[in-house]
Amino acid sequence: MSELKPAARRVHAAADALGLEIEVREMTRSTRTAEEAAAACGCGVAQIVKSLVFKGRGTDTPYLLVVSGANRVDEKAVAANVGEKLERPDAQFVRDVTGYAIGGIPPFGHAERLETYIDEALLAHDLVWAAAGTPNALFSVSPAALAEATGAAVIAVTPQPRARP
Repeated sequence: MSELKPAARRVHAAADALGLEIEVREMTRSTRTAEEAAAACGCGVAQIVKSLVFKGRGTDTPYLLVVSGANRVDEKAVAANVGEKLERPDAQFVRDVTGYAIGGIPPFGHAERLETYIDEALLAHDLVWAAAGTPNALFSVSPAALAEATGAAVIAVTPQPRARP
């Protein structure tokens, strides 16, 4: 593990503190986007974890959304779960609250405690891949174990189909 970059070592230590056994892998190519990460891991985009930070429009409260790489966040749907309207913060806000740059944000081990929500679509998989602090470091984990370890609330992040009368 000593050969890992400091940010990836911090993620590994945070996983240990949560009781998650992970192996951080540094890839030879970028895994900054969900598509790049899926190609590097040899899995589907839906198995890639996007750790996205939003903030409350009125409160500036940071929220972490742990989302399937195949999904786009419906901010209105998520706001109903969070209890306030959301907005996308700037990169400095994200770095300040997580301790990581966009493109390498892990789903735990942040500079601040973040209220966390996990995309129910991730739970359809036995294994998912998440960023480990740098744009080319990843680890695999059971999404159910990830949700439990982080205390994440399971929600739908995409619009739900309306029932037909």
